[in-house]
Amino acid sequence: MSIDIKAPTFPESVADGTVATWHKQPGEACSADDLIVDIETDKVVLEVVAPADGVIKEIVKNEGDTVLSDEVIAIFEEGAAGASAPAKEAAAPAAAETTTEAAGETGDGDKVGPAARKLIDENNLDASQIPATGKGGGITKEDVQNYLKNKPAAPAAKPAAAAAPVNVPVGERTEKRVPMTRLRATIAKRLVEAQQNAAMLTTYNEVNMKPVMELRKQYKDLFEKTHNGTRLGFMSFFVKAATEALKRFPAVNASIDGNDMVYHGYQDIGVAVSTERGLMVPVLRDTDSMSLADVESTIADFGKRGRDGKLGMDDMQGGTFTITNGGVFGSLMSTPILNPPQTAILGMHKIQERPMAVNGEVVILPMMYLALSYDHRMIDGKEAVQFLVTIKDLLEDPARMLLDI
Repeated sequence: MSIDIKAPTFPESVADGTVATWHKQPGEACSADDLIVDIETDKVVLEVVAPADGVIKEIVKNEGDTVLSDEVIAIFEEGAAGASAPAKEAAAPAAAETTTEAAGETGDGDKVGPAARKLIDENNLDASQIPATGKGGGITKEDVQNYLKNKPAAPAAKPAAAAAPVNVPVGERTEKRVPMTRLRATIAKRLVEAQQNAAMLTTYNEVNMKPVMELRKQYKDLFEKTHNGTRLGFMSFFVKAATEALKRFPAVNASIDGNDMVYHGYQDIGVAVSTERGLMVPVLRDTDSMSLADVESTIADFGKRGRDGKLGMDDMQGGTFTITNGGVFGSLMSTPILNPPQTAILGMHKIQERPMAVNGEVVILPMMYLALSYDHRMIDGKEAVQFLVTIKDLLEDPARMLLDI
């Protein structure tokens, strides 16, 4: 039975998507829920899985093609995986010469799937040496991949010998042109628009991280044990401090819609997550009601799903404020760019020990530079500076967050 494979239903904010990668090719066996294709939109990469056991009969939309919501991208043949092998076997005796050639290629007449054959040809492998685990003794793509992983060391010298005839001049200047992905292009467009359409200004301050570090050191083991393995990091302290500061300075938690200023009576804080596909900003909802453990576990989940490409559009919709942490990559200071239509973004940086003057004495303290970029159309400099100082004060005396002072 043939089934239409369709693109996912996109939300209203997403007009279309692009076929990113076909993970299964026509004729290649699929099991139910196997990933067959990635659809990239302006915000996330959506996965389309096989509806049942079978094979892809025809690919309608190739990689790089634009697709609309619910548009047919392939034709799927349910239950064809088991039937395709006998069909090929029945066709083989009809041509004795073809059968002989196939037996010569595999060494013992084993059946090789299209994807497996492609890998074998690309790597100049002897199919007769590959252990077969497929139906009827067939060689699958996974068999070839496993063989390549466990390939003996001796044949590894072949690539060096094969590479010898290729004359590449020493110091040759090579270039590689790669089309920008839709997600990367959208990120670039939004960042440029943010700088062009907002009166963006950045104010800086620095925070003594010693109180938070000592608190974390004292309770991190008990915290992890109490909250089922959730680790106590620094981000949760910043989220809670920002939440309190946003309540005190509503303009920093606002957004601009045309000529209107929209003030939000809640705090939804986006946390920038770096992935292979680009920067994503999933949103923590109602952070005022979240505990430190809730924040840490949710951020850990965002990070894992971001790396696996599992973040959905619902995870990144909305947001009233954003926090980005360049410090995890070693950044000492930076100027974060606004995440429209939000009016402010907080940049965290590397914690570095520096000599500081405390009560007339020089003391070595773990310091972090903080940067707040804000839209001057909405936020006055006084508010921005006071907002950042509030975060500094809360972090340097964490008990203030508990006492609400």
